[in-house]
Amino acid sequence: MSAQRMEATIELLGRLIAFDTESSKSNLEIVGFIEDYLRARNVAFTRVPNAAGDKAALFATIGPMRGGGIVLSGHTDVVPVAGQAWTSDPFAMRRAGGRLYGRGACDMKGFGAIALAMIEEFQQAPLRAPIHILLSYDEETTCLGPVDTIARFGADLPRPAAVIVGEPTGMRVADAHKSVATYITRVHGHEAHSSNPALGANAIEGACALVSELYRYADELAALGDPSGRFDPAASTIGVGTIHGGTARNILAKECAFHWEFRGLPGAARDSALRRLEEYSARVVLPRLTRHAPLARIETRIEVEVPGLAPEPGSMAETLAYKLAKTNRTIAVSFATEAGRFQGAGIPTVVCGPGSIEQAHQPDEYLEESELAAGIGFMRRLALELS
Repeated sequence: MSAQRMEATIELLGRLIAFDTESSKSNLEIVGFIEDYLRARNVAFTRVPNAAGDKAALFATIGPMRGGGIVLSGHTDVVPVAGQAWTSDPFAMRRAGGRLYGRGACDMKGFGAIALAMIEEFQQAPLRAPIHILLSYDEETTCLGPVDTIARFGADLPRPAAVIVGEPTGMRVADAHKSVATYITRVHGHEAHSSNPALGANAIEGACALVSELYRYADELAALGDPSGRFDPAASTIGVGTIHGGTARNILAKECAFHWEFRGLPGAARDSALRRLEEYSARVVLPRLTRHAPLARIETRIEVEVPGLAPEPGSMAETLAYKLAKTNRTIAVSFATEAGRFQGAGIPTVVCGPGSIEQAHQPDEYLEESELAAGIGFMRRLALELS
């Protein structure tokens, strides 16, 4: 049975990888495939579409249709492959040397394949509490994919007792991760000939000053460190990903924008870097820009804020995950997940899934077959625990 389940899981993973579900695209094709898979096994499910109707989450229940039970949470979307040096088709799973290659193999269609492939064993177990499978969308961009489903918990959907988010942790139990907030800051100056800076305001100059201040603050955060001693890197971090502006070398730039992020330790205010930027902008940068261009301005738009995951020692999620992962220790991870969305709704949540985050988002992304096997064992123990 174990060998058959393993092969069935690998086959299903290949089917899931074959769907190009980059976050910028609709996920309805893979949702339709999974719905057919659930119907064939008489599993009750609910499709939860987004406002635009071009994406949807799926919530399925195996076992008694009531509150309680455990949610196995994953996402269907993947990051882009454009510009990456893949040695094979990223949307055709390749099996070689004990590894399963393909976009999303690790992050995180592997976990989804395990949960779906285990449905038959879940159905054969005399479950006292339900096992729910939630597959979301847009995790790689906003982590908003499960929000509409969470809002229905306790209304027309059963409210779970705990959630296990299957992001890649090497099957270790993570009880904490950083928050992430992303922003776009746009500096508006005034064009003029570069030979006479007093005739205008250079938006690039203003943007560079703001970026420099953000990195000064990043140095301060690094010096403060991580009081818990659990995170790597051991501090809240700031990063600027893109910057663009100007039209020519000899024209003062009319506009310059940069895209940046703040990743905060649990307990850190998610807007602390934004407040630092706005204070420096008002005190230093904007007065300099408006000396010769009264209409110059600086605006920052919040793109997305993803809550962190805070430790909850002794929670049901942690206690259960200890048993399933056969461990008595937790780890902290620096990447963000949907876990904070569930915790924010008052549901105990941990992160535990197959694979390594070091393989995620890479060309030739892969999942070790041994990690897939470990995930199957984890879910078998879940069925026993709930029976």
